[in-house]
Amino acid sequence: MVPARLAYVVLDTVDPEQLVPFWSELLGVEVTARVADGQYVILGTPSPASGAPALSFQRVPEGKTVKNRMHVDLEVDDLEASTQAILAMGGSWDGETRELDGFRWRCLADPEGNEFDIVPAD
Repeated sequence: MVPARLAYVVLDTVDPEQLVPFWSELLGVEVTARVADGQYVILGTPSPASGAPALSFQRVPEGKTVKNRMHVDLEVDDLEASTQAILAMGGSWDGETRELDGFRWRCLADPEGNEFDIVPAD
């Protein structure tokens, strides 16, 4: 067995610096590192002791063209208020609230179109 721990969630982007303000505000965290002249930009975690992975942005030459194969789910206190705040920050929402067996969520995207879900804490 390999005792691996999830350390980073890496998001490909044409321009890391364009997405950093959006994700930094959304998660309430700051940039902790810029590597290789901005090839990678790494955000801190709200609580390093939690063991949660850091979010990193990797500059790539191509833009997003298809649905993400993996995405993050973010827990929020208020689904409606969080949706409106994300839209005001430049994000987008497909307009649907999904539900399955009493579990609700909304699919949103950052300004570059990378999908993520928000789920209510309750």
